[in-house]
Order: sequence, then structure tokens, then C-alpha cells
Amino acid sequence: MTTPALRRGQPIWLHGGLTPSQRPYPVLRGGHDADIAIVGGGMTGAMVAQAFVRAGASVAIIEAARVGHGSTAASTALLLQEPDYDLHDLTKKYGARRARRIWELGAAATRDFIDTIRSLRIKCDLLERDSIYYTLGAARAQRLRRELDRRHAAGLGGEWLDRGELRRQSAIDGAGAIRTHGNAQLNPLRACLGLIVAAAKRGALVFERSTVTRIARTRFGVRVHGEHGSVDAARVVIATGYATKYFKPLAGRFKMRRTYVLASHRFSWRERRRLGLGGVLLWDTERPYHYIRWTPDHRLLLGGEDRPVKPGASRDRQFAAAAADLRRYFYERFPSLRDVGLAAAWEGLFAMTPDSLPYIGPHRRYPGHTFALGYGGNGMTFASLAARILVEQWQGIKSEDHDLFAFNRHTKSTK
Repeated sequence: MTTPALRRGQPIWLHGGLTPSQRPYPVLRGGHDADIAIVGGGMTGAMVAQAFVRAGASVAIIEAARVGHGSTAASTALLLQEPDYDLHDLTKKYGARRARRIWELGAAATRDFIDTIRSLRIKCDLLERDSIYYTLGAARAQRLRRELDRRHAAGLGGEWLDRGELRRQSAIDGAGAIRTHGNAQLNPLRACLGLIVAAAKRGALVFERSTVTRIARTRFGVRVHGEHGSVDAARVVIATGYATKYFKPLAGRFKMRRTYVLASHRFSWRERRRLGLGGVLLWDTERPYHYIRWTPDHRLLLGGEDRPVKPGASRDRQFAAAAADLRRYFYERFPSLRDVGLAAAWEGLFAMTPDSLPYIGPHRRYPGHTFALGYGGNGMTFASLAARILVEQWQGIKSEDHDLFAFNRHTKSTK
């Protein structure tokens, strides 16, 4: 079950003393048994494993490379409750009741993620932060204000920032913004490894450098084959981010995109005060959008400029062009960034679905399998949500919430 390179460049989480000490986990050898086999050792696999072991299931995680070192290590780790689609867009697609529930579940998943990290005492620089969703143009500001009105009518939170308040709270010279409480930021690699360590302490088996070659049905569930061993399980969770070549019939449901990140050099306190950007998570209404946040060691992470993967296109040229566009965008917003300079640049690979929502749950074509794929820009939030839904399905709990993220959701009523 091979995958293309999930990231490129050197994210700051992997150097500069920020990488947590990590003992290697063994290669999958011989035969093993578990209630749940999880293919993929990134943030989703880690959250799902933690949820299952807490529910009393035996778990085996099988990772082709090293746990946490794929797309998770490329993340800027903004834990946002808002989906990539505005409430207005989801309402047009699925109706007001279902759209509101999707937003409510995003908020609950964000809270669950924060509570899980804290309950396990994982040291990953977790900080709760407000987000500011801003726009630059007056016409878009009117649409954004109507979006906030829709959120309030649905019982959702958020407060309006006019041009002056936006400037005061973020140093952005824009036309307006929505400020939302209840989001967070963290070190994604530390969080992922901490979750896996916690699951392992409760009995989870963890295998690295173990490519899955085949998944076969058995009398009692599935057998997940690696090159040197196998795991027999009642079911397998596919947490690889998107449909790999092994699940080629599902590939058409995903559009692969690359996202790009720049990290500044460390700011001095004087430089940070001069910049004027407070401790918030910023993202804009542009498509592709841009986002920015501080790290605990006073760097700025600047991200966005997502671009579709184009077979045959030069990845080097695409990387260079996206990085240049990111620099240009943020230098225009924050001219003093030029004085501090940039220390690192990297890219990550992720999958988008047609409605920006993940696919969570079973697929009729693959008995014994459940999936957690296609997170767009909300990987950590939807990883937390997937953990909850998959455990509920394993426990036999029926819920309309599960239908919102099912493979067949596009055929259901929007009323």
C-alpha cells in the first residue's frame, strides 16, 4: 500500500531541538491479533488508536514509514472548528439542519481534541487561541458579515470585527473579519507521538517501516499483510489520509493538493511588538486561502497557496512558485517580515473531497474495512471526529451524525 511523498522540505518540528525523543517501533514480523488494525500512523491513526484503547479494544497500528513523520509533520497545526466551506455553502448543499450539525460537530471535535491532549498530559505546546477569519475587499466583507448573521441564526458563535478592530487586533489592513473562540494550536509531531505512546502504554501494538501489501477477508474479519508479517483483526481502519492505489475505485472521490508553509526566523520581543500581530490564528477568505500563527519560540508560520497535484508537472517549479506567492502575500500584509527573514519552507500533500468534509465509516465495496479519509485543511479536527464516530460504529451505536460523513451522503436528502 505504497504512497507518494507526503511532504517535502524540512518542517521546523523535525529540527532545531523541537523533535521529541522517539524510540523506534518494530517492523511488523510474524502473526499478531487485534480487535482493530489501523493502517496509518499519523494524527488520524493516533487519535483513532487512543479512542479505541480507551473503549477497551485491542489495537495494532501499522505505519509504512515512521509514525508522525508524513503529512502530520508538514502540518502547521491550526486546530479549527470551522470547516473549509462556510456555513452558507454547506447549507446550500445539505440544508440548514445538517449544515448546522456539521458545524456543531466540528466545535465538539475541537474540544474533544484539546481535552484528550490535556487529560493525557502530552507536552506539545498546546495553546487555546481565537481565530480571525478576515477579508480584504469591501464586497467580500459584506458577504462575510452575512455569513456571521447566518451563524448567529443557527445558534453558532462569532463576533464581527470592523476594519478598525481588525487592524487593532491583528495588524491586518482588511475590510472586516469574524473572530471565533474555542480554537487552538500545537506542535503536531509531539501531539501525534504522545497519543501513540499513550495508546502503546495501554497495550496497543505499533509497527513502523511496515508497508501493507494486501488486506484479505477472513472468517472472523480481515488479515492485514505486510512484507514480513500480518495482523488478524475484526476490522481494519484505513487512516492514510486519502485513497491509496490499493483502493483505486475510491480515488475519484478525492482531489490531491499540495499546501505550502514558510517559517520565519525568531522574532525579538521588540520586533514582535512592532509587527503588531497578537496571539491569534489568522486565515483569509481567499481561495486558495492563507493563514498565519505564532510558534512558542516567536516564529511566524505562514501557510496556504494550496495547489492541485498535476501529473507530469515539475514539483520543483511548483514549489518555488508557491513559496514566492506566499512571500509576496505576507510581505504585503506585514512589510516588517522582510527585516526578520525566512528560515524554512516546506510542502505537504493532502486530499480534498467535493464538499471539504471527510469520509468516515464503512464502504459497501470493502467489507471489514472502515475509513477515515479526506480532511482538507481540518486534519486534526476531523481526526478527533473520526475517532469518535468509528468507536461508536464499532460499539453498534446508530446516529444520524454518522450519515453526515458517510460515503453515500451526497445521495441523501438536504431537508
